Amino acid sequence: MTESELFQRYRETGDLALRNLIAEKYLFIAAILAKKFVGRGVEYDDLYQVASLALIKGIDRFDERKGLKFSTFITPTITGEIKNYFRDRSRLVHLPRKVSELRASVRKTADALTEKLGKKPTAGEIAEALGVSEEDVLLSAEAGGIVSLDKPSEDSDMNYYDVIPADNDVFEKIETRDAVLSAVKELSETERQLVKFRFSEELSQVETARRMGVSQMYVSRMERKILEKLRERLKKSMA
Repeated sequence: MTESELFQRYRETGDLALRNLIAEKYLFIAAILAKKFVGRGVEYDDLYQVASLALIKGIDRFDERKGLKFSTFITPTITGEIKNYFRDRSRLVHLPRKVSELRASVRKTADALTEKLGKKPTAGEIAEALGVSEEDVLLSAEAGGIVSLDKPSEDSDMNYYDVIPADNDVFEKIETRDAVLSAVKELSETERQLVKFRFSEELSQVETARRMGVSQMYVSRMERKILEKLRERLKKSMA
């Protein structure tokens, strides 16, 4: 039975056995997406549960008659549910008053600078505007073990929503993945170590700095240089 036939049968009958069969077939997507968010203060099992529930909801909402692949449909659906989970959870975290006030100032200043500069400001630009250290800005954003998905990535105009895959690119742009892996191989051993900690193990800059025996500012500057280097190499390889 093809994917389209399977969904058509479930849509017509509402047979839970069919729904469970579909869920088992696509649970690997829930697992992949849950792993992408590990390292942000939530255990994998909790993320996997959120992703799995989103998968079930997605099966009920999916309409095969629209000609869309289920993997293409369900990936942003699950990702959105996980992001909503982080948003809801972040509201429940109690932070020290000083940190909460700084976080509020950072967000307000970020909004003002975005309007003024026409782009999302870096942590350094926010720190300069507030008269605090860049490290304080970064630490306030990561306070409580939760990284705000809305804040700009360190020293980058992109936020975390921009760098987390949320569409069919996760499964279909294999050439891009291979190009990234090839570019990473050209980095120095120290640079590859940072990439491993930050993007494979998804550690914070603070934890990465601790493991590497350097300062967080060093990690921030090095990360910026690595991203620029990878960006240039990817442009050349994909041209």
